[in-house]
Amino acid sequence: MRNPPALLAMGSLLAALWCGRAAAAPDTVDFTDLTWTEIRNAVQGGDTTIILPIGGTEQSGPYIAVGKHDVRALLLARRIARAAGHALVAPVVAYVPEGGTTPRTSHMRFPGTISITPATFRGLLGDAAESFRVQGFTRVVLIGDHGGYQKDLRTVADTLNRRWQGLGAHVLYVPAYYDVVPGAYATWLRQHGHAAEVGMHADLSDTALMLALDPDLVRVQALRAAPLPDAAQGVYGGDPRRADAALGQVGADMQVKATVAAMQHDLTGRNAP
Repeated sequence: MRNPPALLAMGSLLAALWCGRAAAAPDTVDFTDLTWTEIRNAVQGGDTTIILPIGGTEQSGPYIAVGKHDVRALLLARRIARAAGHALVAPVVAYVPEGGTTPRTSHMRFPGTISITPATFRGLLGDAAESFRVQGFTRVVLIGDHGGYQKDLRTVADTLNRRWQGLGAHVLYVPAYYDVVPGAYATWLRQHGHAAEVGMHADLSDTALMLALDPDLVRVQALRAAPLPDAAQGVYGGDPRRADAALGQVGADMQVKATVAAMQHDLTGRNAP
């Protein structure tokens, strides 16, 4: 007959192992992949930075899906969070100002675009940031993948930082996340034989970044057959046809590096004696 105490001890050990495995949080930085208790534990354990990626749903020519900015912002935010450490990634904001509806202006002239007013946009970001603050996050990082609302991100950060004085939390708006694309990345492309192909929207850089991060969102056949830049097709300057993932990875790496550097500088400045 087996020893009952030994069986009980073995059962207790197995139960402890099972509970420990069940209690372990998944290896993710996505806020939405965690339970509320896992988020509470993460914050209590020092993960007090939340990155709020802002995208936008807009046309990008006949060869890039309208979710371009949303996907890029989320994927890069994940890389940034892991590189910076002690950070989670909020759900991506897909509704942003993209032009007027009556009359239809800017990207709203094309099917597939969704637009909200700047005031609604700023209110949404402010309310989301406040939600994170009251949960214990002490830093909300704003990164925006689209140029049209960068001024709104700065306004939201400035407004909340005034409101949050003395509350132990702040907002960090990182303009470098976006600025590196028309800046350092565009310069790099020009220096590597692509000067005539760099434009403003749905160009070589825009398309290469998408190919590097989620090639399923690029219609390669339509891309290779694309005419020279045509504003009527939603392509503003440049020539995207030689875009590839290797070129895009350079730009993506620049965006991650610039954002992580800004986050580290922010902490260094705030912790300085």
